[in-house]
Amino acid sequence: MIPTLNLPVTISAGAQELTLRRASANDLRALMLLLGDDPISATRGDKADHSDVAAYRSALTAIVTDPSNDLLVVVNETDEPLATMQLTRIPGMARRGSTRLLIEAVRVRSDNRSSGIGSAMMRWVIGCAAPAMEASLVQLTSDEERQDARRFYEGLGFVGSHRGFKYKVR
Repeated sequence: MIPTLNLPVTISAGAQELTLRRASANDLRALMLLLGDDPISATRGDKADHSDVAAYRSALTAIVTDPSNDLLVVVNETDEPLATMQLTRIPGMARRGSTRLLIEAVRVRSDNRSSGIGSAMMRWVIGCAAPAMEASLVQLTSDEERQDARRFYEGLGFVGSHRGFKYKVR
């Protein structure tokens, strides 16, 4: 949990008032479903299968107990998770010792996409989370297959300035 984030908060997505809060163990099934609700994630093993509960529970515990990470959910008035994202604070030497804020695993439930939830999440990250962490740069990566995501982030002012590389260890 990143201690400088003041949560929960209310965010506006269109006409909806939603709550952005930290994820908890009670959200585990919904988090698995959000990851599995994405066709690209599903090809990487995120299928919301019951046999994976222990792995996801372990990951959730590792994230929420790490002071440089937070896993957040956007919930409706009945506390039903509609979206999620992971934030990681990265202190660095580059850029005169600046801190970066990394956004990962942004997912909005398929029946809520294009409703303004993703935009509301990103506005909060840029306007509230980054300043609270004294981050001078907010960064994210998106799979090159995600053309809609690319347009979405560019529309919010993100710039595709670098090419990311990955090396799969296992």
